[in-house]
Amino acid sequence: MIERLLLKNHLSFEACELEFQNGLIVFTGPSGAGKSVLMQGMLSVFGYGEAQADVIEATITQKLGLEAFGFEEESPNVFKFLKAKSARYFINAQSVSKKALSDISRTFLSSLGVKDSSEFDTKRLIELLDGVCASHEATHLQNVAHFQTLFQEYVTLKNELESVEAEEKKIEDLKEFARFEIAKIDEVSPKVGEDEELLSFKKSLSKKEKIEQAMQKASEIFALESSVYEALHLMEADAAFFDACINELRLIFEKQSDTLEALEEIDVENLLDRIEKISQLKKRYGSIEGALEHRTKRQEELARYENIAFEKSRLEKALAKYESDVTALAQVLSQKRRLHVSALQEHLNAYLSQLYMPPLSVNMQEGTLSEYGCDVVQIALGKVDLKKISSGEYNRLRLAFLAVQNTFLLSGGGVLILDEIDANLSGKESMSVANVLKQLCTRYQIFAISHQPQLSSRADQHFLVAKQGSTSSVRELQGEERMEELARMVSGEHVTDEAKQFAKTLLESAKS
Repeated sequence: MIERLLLKNHLSFEACELEFQNGLIVFTGPSGAGKSVLMQGMLSVFGYGEAQADVIEATITQKLGLEAFGFEEESPNVFKFLKAKSARYFINAQSVSKKALSDISRTFLSSLGVKDSSEFDTKRLIELLDGVCASHEATHLQNVAHFQTLFQEYVTLKNELESVEAEEKKIEDLKEFARFEIAKIDEVSPKVGEDEELLSFKKSLSKKEKIEQAMQKASEIFALESSVYEALHLMEADAAFFDACINELRLIFEKQSDTLEALEEIDVENLLDRIEKISQLKKRYGSIEGALEHRTKRQEELARYENIAFEKSRLEKALAKYESDVTALAQVLSQKRRLHVSALQEHLNAYLSQLYMPPLSVNMQEGTLSEYGCDVVQIALGKVDLKKISSGEYNRLRLAFLAVQNTFLLSGGGVLILDEIDANLSGKESMSVANVLKQLCTRYQIFAISHQPQLSSRADQHFLVAKQGSTSSVRELQGEERMEELARMVSGEHVTDEAKQFAKTLLESAKS
């Protein structure tokens, strides 16, 4: 249960710290005082909606199985929201994303807002029906989980086959394009490092004539070689250095002559054409290596295109097997659901009877195969369109579903948060809502906003939300104060003696 709630600078609430007991906890007060604001603050620390406060902190006394989500379990578990430069959520001082927080919170907390009608969706109805089935047959939920895994694998295979079939329709174009790209690369047949080698040749060609002219002039040094030796001899100088230099120079000239001779054999037009072709490949693929890698990839694709008929046949056989298995298991689930759909109907109608509502019928029909099987579950309230029933009837219908959901889907207990579940009801109807909630609060801690004295009189804790100027406050009521608040709810701002007596009667009745 939620043991403590702390809010700081939450919209109209500057600060409040509340301690809660188990059971039914009701918040009352004039319209606009801040009851829904307070409730939304509580929900937001658990990842429901946007947090508007600077600080929100809630402590939970029950074990939540946090280890399964990668968090350490503590006693109590502390949920916290802080807004500084950015909004951050924590569980037991460990940072947590909002999505992970809401996933964890759904395991122990349910919320029913004023505009929430999702409990009538086929998905939710099937989940509820599966919960009823599981209460009679322990292996049912294991079969549901197995079916969902199998169905997901079936969908994956089906998508793969559809992709192959789409490729098959345009296979000739794809094959032609792959061959075209391979041929364009093969036409050039580039080699790694060839571009640098060609550019080096181009650079040498551009300087060939100047090098030849310079070498011709410089070669005159060899005609003067003997004169240099003679001069050095007369000067009694060591000629070794000159001998080494002239030999090195001769080697350089010979090597360059060989290079120039090789350049004479080069077809300049072909060289420039090849440089251009390799440049185009590099421009398209980034590098010669990139072009060769792309060629390999296209060859692999071409091989796959050539084998697509085999791949399609393999997928069709595998899909047929999966479809057979999935359909068979869906039929098993459907049979179990049909066995227990009447039990779900009975549980719902048992609560509806307490709530002074006419019985409903739960109908199963065969539908399109989905992750929930081949069943469509719908409810009907006689011949009345659910969209046209009054808000009071709608809320009581939702409460019946909520009660059954928490019996079969949240059997381990938890927290229920209800926003004006008794709105627009008569006194008798409001009391029926209170009685159902009192049954539920033997296992669940229930928070409810109410404008009706009947529900409020049954509360284990009663909090009054008030507003002074632009600032809201909340405090727990006891004894005489609580009777005064119930009387205000009966007669308005001007509390009458009759209203006080009625409030007193309600409180005494709640104790008996």
